[in-house]
Amino acid sequence: GWRNEGPGSPLKKLLNGIVFMAMAFCIIPVMALAAGEKQFSPYVDGKGNATLPSDFRARWAHLGTWSVTSQVAAGPSLGPTAPGTGLHEVYTQPESVRAYRKTGKWPDGTILVMEVRAIKWDDLPTGHVMYAGEGAEWFVMVKDSKGRFKSNPSWGDGWGWALFKTADPKKNISTNYKSDCLRCHEVAKDTDLVFASGYPTLK
Repeated sequence: GWRNEGPGSPLKKLLNGIVFMAMAFCIIPVMALAAGEKQFSPYVDGKGNATLPSDFRARWAHLGTWSVTSQVAAGPSLGPTAPGTGLHEVYTQPESVRAYRKTGKWPDGTILVMEVRAIKWDDLPTGHVMYAGEGAEWFVMVKDSKGRFKSNPSWGDGWGWALFKTADPKKNISTNYKSDCLRCHEVAKDTDLVFASGYPTLK
C-alpha cells in the first residue's frame, strides 16, 4: 500500500487532487453565473434596477433622431405644444446594431437610450433651423427576452424600462412601465415596441 511519508507521497497527492476537484465543482458554477449576469448587462443589478450609461454619446452608435415639435410642426410659437416636445436622440451599443442587422432582433442586454433635449430655433444661411439645446431627460430600455425580473414593475413585455431626469440622473423615476412607458410604445408592437423605422443606422 501507499505510505504517507510527506507532502509528495501518492496519498497526499490523491487527497489534494480530490480537494481541488471538489472546490472546482463549487466555484465554476458560481463563476459561470456571475459571468452570465455580467454578459446580460453591466447596467442592471440583481434586482433589476437599471442605471443610465455614462458617455454613451461618444462610445455608442447613434440610431436616429426624432423631432417632436408643435402639433402643426411649424415653429416654436405656432400651434399647441405636443407632449414630449424636444429632439429625441437614440443610441445603443455597436454590438447590438451588428446583431440586429444580422438577425432583425435585439439581443438580450441591448440598451436603448433616448436622450430628449430642448429644441432651439434660429435663422441661419441654410434656412430656419432646429438644433439640440440643454438635456431634459433620458429614457432607457433594456432588452430581456427571458423575463428575469418578473416581480419588478419596471420590467415586462420583453424589456426593462427606466426614466431619468437631469435633476438626478442616477434615479429612475419610473415606478411601473405599464403606466409610465408602455402607452407610447404600444403602437410599435409589431417591431418589438421599438420605433425601428426611424433608425437609419439599422438599415
